[in-house]
Amino acid sequence: MKIILDAMGGDNAPLAPVEGAIQAAEQLGVDVVLTGREPDIRACLEQLGRKSLPKGMEIVHTQEVITMEDNPARAFRDKPDSSMTVGLRMLKAGEGDAFVSAGSTGALLSGATLTVGRIRGIRRAALAPVVPSASGGMILIDCGATADCTPEYLLQYAYMGSYYAQKFLGVEKPRVGLLNIGVEPSKGLDLHRETYPLLQKAHGEGRIQFVGNIEGREAICQGVDVLVTDGFTGNIFLKTFEGCALLFAKKLKGMLLSSGKSKVAALLLKDKVAEFKKEFDPGEIGGTALLGISKPVIKAHGSSNAYAFFNAMRQAVSVAQSGIIQDITDNVEYMRLNKAKAGE
Repeated sequence: MKIILDAMGGDNAPLAPVEGAIQAAEQLGVDVVLTGREPDIRACLEQLGRKSLPKGMEIVHTQEVITMEDNPARAFRDKPDSSMTVGLRMLKAGEGDAFVSAGSTGALLSGATLTVGRIRGIRRAALAPVVPSASGGMILIDCGATADCTPEYLLQYAYMGSYYAQKFLGVEKPRVGLLNIGVEPSKGLDLHRETYPLLQKAHGEGRIQFVGNIEGREAICQGVDVLVTDGFTGNIFLKTFEGCALLFAKKLKGMLLSSGKSKVAALLLKDKVAEFKKEFDPGEIGGTALLGISKPVIKAHGSSNAYAFFNAMRQAVSVAQSGIIQDITDNVEYMRLNKAKAGE
C-alpha cells in the first residue's frame, strides 16, 4: 500500500505531516510518498533527529505551495507544480493508492474533481466526517464541499453515507436522517420537501433505511447513523458542534479546578475526562474521505498535528481497502434522479 501525502498542506506543515508520515511508515508498514519542497522536508527530518528517510519513504520535489489565499477553483491550474497538484496527478496515474492533504478544502475538492475525477454518475463529491453521537458515531454528509445542493445531490449523499457507515461504523443497516427544522415532510425549504420523497422511495425499495426528517438535537441524542444535509448547513452544524464541545470542556475544567474538593474529584476522574476529550478530538479520526471521487482522497484537518496526520493516513489505508468506491460505482444507477423518479 502506497500513500501520497501533501507535505506542505496544513497549519503545521511541513513538520507535522513529515513526522506523521514517518510514524505511518514505521507503524502501519505502508510506503509513503511526500510531495513538497525537498529542502524543507529534509530540514524537518534533521529536526526530528533523522539523517535519512525511513525505508519505504520517498520525496517528490515540488516548487509551489497552494495556500489559503489562493483561489480554490484555479489553484491547481495556477500552481501546476504544487505539492497538492502533483500528488493528485500521481494518484490519477496510479502511482499511489490514496492521497492525503490538510491543505485548502476548496482547492482539494476542485483538484480531485478535475484531476482524479468523480465516479461516473456522481454529481458532486461530499465531505463525510464522523461526529460523536449517542450511538457512538454518525456520518455527517455533506459538511462543506457543496454549499448549494439539489435534491439529486442529497439523494446521492444518502447512498454514499450509508455505504460509508457500513464500512467504517460497522452498521449493517445505517439509519439515514435528513437534517431539517422539523420532522414533518412539509417542513424545510423546497430542497428538503423535494428530497424527502426521493429518500422515502429509496427506503421503500430497500436500498437505504430512511427514518425521515430529523432536527439537529435529536440526530445527536436519539441517534441516526447518517445525517444528510447540504454543505452550507452541514458546515455550520459541524463547527457549532465543535464549538460546543470546546465550551463544555472548558467549563468542565473550570468546575473541576474550582476548589480543593473538586480537584480531588478531578484526579479521580482523570482517565474518564481523558476518554471524553479523546472522543471529541478530530485528530483521533484524522480526516474525512471525499466521497464520490474515483480514487481515495482524504482531507485532513487544517490544524492537524503529527498524530492526526498518522490517523489520516491510517484512514486512507482503510478507505483504499474497504471497497467503498466499488460499492458506489455498482449502485450509482439508483442514485440518479431520473432513475429514482422512474422507479428503475
